[in-house]
Amino acid sequence: MYDRLLNLASSALAEKEFKQESSRFLEEPYQQASAWKPCSDRKVPMKMGKFDKNNGYILISANGGLNQQRVAICNAVAVASLLNATLVLPRFLYSNVWKDPSQFGDIYQEEYFMSTLKDEVNIVKDLPPHLSSLDFEALGSLITDADIVKEAKPVDYIRSVLPPLLKNGVVHFLGFGNRLGFDPLPSNLQRLRCKCNFHALKFVPKIQQTGSLLVRRIRKYDAARRMLDKQLLGNFMPKNSSNKQDTSRGPSKYLALHLRFEVDMVAYSLCEFGGGENEKKNLQAYRETHFPLLIERLKNSSPISPTKLRKLGRCPLTPEEAALVLAGLGYKRGTYIYLAGSHVYGGESRMYPFTSLYPNLVTKESLLTSDELAPFRNFSSQLAALDFIACATADVFAITDSGSQLSSLVSGFRTYYGGGHAPTLRPNKKRLAAILSEKSTIGWNAFEDRVKKMIEEGQRVRARGFGRSIYRQPRCPECMCKEAR
Repeated sequence: MYDRLLNLASSALAEKEFKQESSRFLEEPYQQASAWKPCSDRKVPMKMGKFDKNNGYILISANGGLNQQRVAICNAVAVASLLNATLVLPRFLYSNVWKDPSQFGDIYQEEYFMSTLKDEVNIVKDLPPHLSSLDFEALGSLITDADIVKEAKPVDYIRSVLPPLLKNGVVHFLGFGNRLGFDPLPSNLQRLRCKCNFHALKFVPKIQQTGSLLVRRIRKYDAARRMLDKQLLGNFMPKNSSNKQDTSRGPSKYLALHLRFEVDMVAYSLCEFGGGENEKKNLQAYRETHFPLLIERLKNSSPISPTKLRKLGRCPLTPEEAALVLAGLGYKRGTYIYLAGSHVYGGESRMYPFTSLYPNLVTKESLLTSDELAPFRNFSSQLAALDFIACATADVFAITDSGSQLSSLVSGFRTYYGGGHAPTLRPNKKRLAAILSEKSTIGWNAFEDRVKKMIEEGQRVRARGFGRSIYRQPRCPECMCKEAR
């Protein structure tokens, strides 16, 4: 789609190859980022902790993949505190999409989770026997996503969930996808969600150990011991490397890229990606099979043209576009790039424009042996946990879709534990579309300038805005403490 720009990028990268300077986007551009420190695990006054009286038990069966379930867990912790209830360790629903039978204890350390939150929420592994055999639906204690609105407020839970909880001693949330809003919410519940996400949820040793191996393979030598590494890798932190870096062994830094260009994302967007009539037919066939509700909705609405969708910034970034952004930011051809997910629509041919500019592209599948990956086969959430670790501990994390749960959670984790030294690159797709619309005439210097300004704007240090996710934007008094400068 952008042959001319790719040629300009290739020439620019060739010139940079022999220059010493590196991209300034390897560091956070604003010093204010380091003023914010993690503190959602601070001690709370006794009156802010658990109540003596218990109103019953909350059971949740969370849907989605790893990252959707993580959000559901922490929302459930907040709801249990709100309703003064005991939380049963969350269950995960089996999905025909994710095809993963993993449960909480297969991904997270159960005892650590319960211990970290014990002063604020009662958590047990199982329902008492006299409640576990009940028919929740017949009792009126089954709460589905149809019963609770998205981004629900605390008052919604007090009105509709507390009565059956008090009456039956138990409620079961089925699904629980994004069923608790971010504002308005009491500060103690907001802090509790942060404590759950950033402190209580630790990956099990099996995931930590393989994640540590993965990071060492990317860097080719033992990584620095940072707070990010400590939180994610636990006892499997790489040993201290020598002060003298052996540059012959591999890179000291790497960039992780979450390229949301899977077939479902591409098909659902209704955009076009330069593949002509054959691509249109294939994507339409996929939509008809996998998105029947979308097809029905399209029959009763005026369609927006693919051109306008792209202009509005609603199209997923292609690998080609992602490579042009990195080149515009000054990343050299030799940059090591970890690709999360790696199931790119169109496969190697679609990735060719990217790998022609950046050949040092690796995935967990290319870095780990078949035997090392074997314990994770058929467990998509556990594989996603490895991507989470590799992205969160990267020197730079680049996202192409701000709506992705993985991108949101990883960028929030980097903000929380990065100490102002864990930059995240967030292209504004609408602004990028405007820049790329001039693909036939724009000069490379002008392209670079506009891409850099776009990314710098996205890196400004802002406190969390009203209604914004604390998982993605934890810079707020409930989650982080700001030092006076």
